[in-house]
Order: sequence, then structure tokens, then C-alpha cells
Amino acid sequence: MIKLFKIITLIATLVLWSHAALSASVNVMGPLWLDTQEQWHDFRGDLKTAKQMGVEAVTVDVWWGAVEKNGDQLFDWSYYDKVFAAILEAKLRIVPIMSFHQCGGNVGDVCNIPIPKWIWHHFNNKGTPPALNTSGSNVQAYDLMYKSEQGNYSNEYVSLWADKFVIPQYIEFMSAFESHFSRMAPNFDELNISMGPAGELRYPSYNSHDNNTGYPTRGAFQSFGRLAIIDFQQSMLRKYQQLTKINEAWKTSYSSLKQLALPDNMGEFVITGQHLNTTYGLDILDWYHKALMQHGERMLSAASNGFSTAFKHIDLGYKVPGIHWLMSAPLPLMRAAELASGVISPGFNSSKMQVEGHGYRAAIALAAKYTTNERQVILHFTCLEMSDQPVAPAFSLANTLVAWVGKEAKRQGVTVKGENALSAGTSSLTGWHNITDALLNDGYDGITILRLNHVTQDLGRTQYPELIKKLNN
Repeated sequence: MIKLFKIITLIATLVLWSHAALSASVNVMGPLWLDTQEQWHDFRGDLKTAKQMGVEAVTVDVWWGAVEKNGDQLFDWSYYDKVFAAILEAKLRIVPIMSFHQCGGNVGDVCNIPIPKWIWHHFNNKGTPPALNTSGSNVQAYDLMYKSEQGNYSNEYVSLWADKFVIPQYIEFMSAFESHFSRMAPNFDELNISMGPAGELRYPSYNSHDNNTGYPTRGAFQSFGRLAIIDFQQSMLRKYQQLTKINEAWKTSYSSLKQLALPDNMGEFVITGQHLNTTYGLDILDWYHKALMQHGERMLSAASNGFSTAFKHIDLGYKVPGIHWLMSAPLPLMRAAELASGVISPGFNSSKMQVEGHGYRAAIALAAKYTTNERQVILHFTCLEMSDQPVAPAFSLANTLVAWVGKEAKRQGVTVKGENALSAGTSSLTGWHNITDALLNDGYDGITILRLNHVTQDLGRTQYPELIKKLNN
């Protein structure tokens, strides 16, 4: 009987895998957090409605700051035992998100779950960053945080320049998740990995720790922390080999590597076009972008390490945000918001624009690089519901951007799925039309609608089933 059960389970798992490979996925995002009995009651009702509509799976943020808040390796999975049981009871599948970011401070956040407070002092960190040194030792609390050009620190996500310290913690978390929920492997469609604020592969360039950096501004660069500066200096030395060659390229007269720094006034640096028109500026942008992409690589490697037994065949996923504003702005502000977030390379403005995927080649190539015969890596991209608005102040090319990313993903052989950036985006027929167009014409292989209660109510209740029918025809 045991052997027969294993065979049946294997067949069921293979059928589910083949189903996921043959059709576009149609999913919804679950609630950020459930507190009251009323919320739980509504959640269960919405799940039943979603199932009747043809929805396949529910994404669930598995908050690091909720599960491991009481101390290193003190895991409490009880909330997710309950959430997953409710989803399975409705005969829906699950996409857990390893949410290593804070809940709170982003658009649509209705809860406040900081990342574990103990992490800031876990590596003997406390107080103000010490004087700059090249060893990376004596790491302080603020060293683990992004520091912006405004001098502010973000505690929403551990800085990528502290990856060597914190990634072992992420692996521990993922391994513990796999161990606790190993029996549910056949019910998980994908394991999505948070790579930055809001779970996205980006810097917190338009987050609340800075002033006047939100939509539709250029945002703020986040590379002014001690570890970031050390990395910048060492990266430039690796590129040019000698300080004299750096001086030749930048037309400077540094006498020590420690003198290399980022601009004192980043606003002036950008508005005068120096970030795009000088070797110094292009070196900064290239380093900043590559540092983020290397972080993405480390996170996917960590996920492969953490999910290596019961979950080793389950697809991985990560999200790249659709930062669509300032795309059509006049130079030098053209695409400045994307540059500050790190998602694009300065190659967007070169003669190799198409080769660079309009700047997104590397962000998409992460999925291609880490896809294996055992599991694929799926790229998720936002703002599918939005239209182009190429006039001030937005200068947005959201719809164009969605098409660019979809086509570049297909060129690289990467599976790309979409999301709406704002829940309000599905409150209009135009938003649903744009989503449908991306799925039918721009190469997107699936959609996750933000959020469950918006799908089961109002316009979503009629439009999502219609979209599902179109995808199945």
C-alpha cells in the first residue's frame, strides 16, 4: 500500500507539472496578513469564489519577520499551517514567497511586519558605522542597511553589500521552511524569492526613508553606505588595475584608492547629465547595476541551496518591478528612476540598446542562468495593467515597457509572468485590456492579480473569468 501511494503521488505530481507547463497560469495574491475572525471568514469565502472563477493558485507572503522574529532559528510556522490548510481546502494551489523584506511602507501595505530586529545586531553590530576600512570587519548595524544619497538608512531589507553576512540566514530560513512543509511539495507551484524592498529585485530608491523620492521623481541612489563605498573602490581597482589608470579615465588626480567616492551632490550630477556623459558617471551606473544583478545571482544560489531536497524540483521565481515613469522624459532625466533603482544598465542609452534589452538584459538573464533540467526560474514583471502616458509629470511608457520585457524574455528563452502593480489597476476595463494584451501578444506566460479580494469582487469577478476563458481557447 505504501509503494502504491508513492506511485500515485508521483503521477499526480507529474500531471500537475505538465499542466503548469502547458497553459498560462492564472493566480491571485493572498492577503498580506490575517488577524481577525472576520478576515479569516472572508478569506475562506474569497478562496471558494476564486476557485469557481478558474483561478489556479494563491501567492502567500511568508514573512521572515513574523516566523523568526523571536530569535535566530526560533521558527513559528503555525500561522502558515493555517493559511495553507485553508487554501488547500478550497482546492487551490500555493505559491509561497520567501519574504525577506518588511511588510509596511510600500503602496498597498496594510500591515506592519519589520524584518527580525535581532538581525541588525546578530553580527556584533551596534551603533554608528566605524571609520572606513577595507577589511569589512567590525560590521555595525547601519552597515547592514542601505544608505541613500540623502544620508538616510533603510531598514526594509538588508543591504546587498551585507550579503556575505545575511545570506546564510536566508538559507537557514528556506531549509527550515522546506523541512516543515516537505509533505506539501506537490501543492506548491513555485517558490518565489524576495530580493529587495517589496520583494522586488531593486534598491529602495523610492521608499519612505527618503524625502521626495516617490513617483514620479527620479528617486535616490542607495549606494552611500560604508560597505558599498568599499565595494565601489575595489570594483574600480579590479576594472582599471591601477590608480593611475583610474585617474586617466576619470580625469582626476587621486593619490589613494580610499579617496574614490561617489558624487557629493547626486542630484546635480544627474540633472547636469554627468551620470550618462562621463566615464566616471557610467562607471558608477554600471557598478551599481551589476551589484544588484550579482545580488540576484546570490539569492537564486541561496534558494537552490535552501530548497535542495523535498522542493528541489519546484520552480523558483523572482520579481522585477515595472518602474515606468520618466521613461520618455527628456535627457538627462530619461529613465533616471530605473537607473536609481538599479534595474537597468546604462547600456539603454547606447547603440547596443536592442542587444541590452533596453537595459533589462541582465535582469532577465538571471532566470536563464539559473534554470536547470530539474527546475526553471520564472521572471515576474509588474505594471501589466498600465497604459503609456508619455507626458509630464509621469513621462510613462508602462505599456511599452511591458512589451519590451516580454519580448526580451522570449528572446532569452525565459518564462515571464506578469502582475498588476496597483490593485486599482484592475478597477477599469482599460486595465484588464492591457493585461489581456500582454498575455496574448507580448509573450507573458501567466498572471497574478493583486489581490484576492479585488478578484472576487467588483469588476474582477467578471473580467478575470473572461480572461481565463480567452487563455484556454
